[in-house]
Amino acid sequence: MIIPVKTSQFDYEIVIEKNCLQKADKYLNLNRKVLIITDSGVPEDYAKTVASFCKEPIIKTVPQGEGSKSLKVFEELQISLMENNFSRCDCVVAVGGGVVGDLSGFAAACYMRGIDFYNIPTTVLSQVDSSIGGKTAINLGKIKNIVGAFYPPKKVLIDVSLLKTLPARQVSNGLAEAVKMALTSDSELFEIFENENIENNIEKIIEKSLRIKRSVVEEDEKETGLRKILNFGHTIGHGIESFENLSSLYHGECVALGMLPMCSIEVRNRLVPVLKKLNLPTECKIDCEKVFEIMTHDKKTKGSLVTVVTVDKIGEFNLSDIPVSDLAQSLNMFK
Repeated sequence: MIIPVKTSQFDYEIVIEKNCLQKADKYLNLNRKVLIITDSGVPEDYAKTVASFCKEPIIKTVPQGEGSKSLKVFEELQISLMENNFSRCDCVVAVGGGVVGDLSGFAAACYMRGIDFYNIPTTVLSQVDSSIGGKTAINLGKIKNIVGAFYPPKKVLIDVSLLKTLPARQVSNGLAEAVKMALTSDSELFEIFENENIENNIEKIIEKSLRIKRSVVEEDEKETGLRKILNFGHTIGHGIESFENLSSLYHGECVALGMLPMCSIEVRNRLVPVLKKLNLPTECKIDCEKVFEIMTHDKKTKGSLVTVVTVDKIGEFNLSDIPVSDLAQSLNMFK
C-alpha cells in the first residue's frame, strides 16, 4: 500500500508493506554513501539488512533512549558525515524508533544544509506518528524537541513485521499516539480500540492513523493552525516526561496521562477503559509546581497564552488559547 504525502518542498510516499525491509533497495536510492543510524535497542539485523543494499554503507549505533537526542550525539553524527566525505548526493537512513528518526532527520537537515533522508521506523509509535510530517529535533536541557527543523523524508517504509520484536510495553507506548488521533479525528478508529482485538487490527490502526496525520500535515505543514491538534495530550505529557527525567515513563505513557485533563467527563469515561486495556497509565503522582514550570517552556506558548487542544466529543476537537496559568489547574488531578 502506498500513501502519498504532499509538502511544500516535494512529495513523498509512505510504503506500508510487510517485509518491505527485505527489499529496501526497491524503494530507496542506496547506490551511494549511506549513513545508517540506529540505536542499541534495535535488532542489529535491521541496519545490516539495509547496509547489504548500499554501495557504501556506514552504520552508526547510538545509545538507546531519549538521551541520544542531544547536542553531543548530534555533533558526533555531523563529524561522522564529514570525516567520511559525505556530499549532497549522499543520504541518511534512520532505522529505529522516534528518537532515531528525530535525530537522524535533524542530522540530515543540517549537514551541508540538507541531504536526502529516509525513515524506516521500527516501533509502533514511530510507525503511527513520528516518522511522517517532517518534524525533526533534538532536546536541550530538560526541554524536549526545542532545537529542530521541518525536514520531510524522501520516503518512509512501514514494515509491520518489524514490530514482532517489541516488548508489550513499547507496543502500548506507540498505540497511545493512535488513540490521540482517534479522539480528535476518527470515532471509528476509537471504537476499534474499545471493541476489537488490538493485535489483530494493528496494521489497520497504523494505516488509519497515518491517513489522519497525512491529511493534517498536508493542510498545515508548519503548525500554524490545524496541525496543533496533533499536540493533543502533549503539553502536559511533555511536562510529565521531562519531570520524570526522560526515563521512568515512556513518551506515549506521558501523552496518555496528558490527554485525561483535556477531555470532557463523558470522553474521559470512555478513554480510561481504553487506556487500561492498552496497559497505559491513568494516574501519576507528580510535583505539580515543577511540571508546570517545565510546561511554561512549551513551544506552543505565546507570551502569557498557550494553545491547547481539548476533546468534548470523540472524533471532534477544540483549539483555544488560554492563559498559561490556567494549565496549573489541569494538573490538579495528578496530586
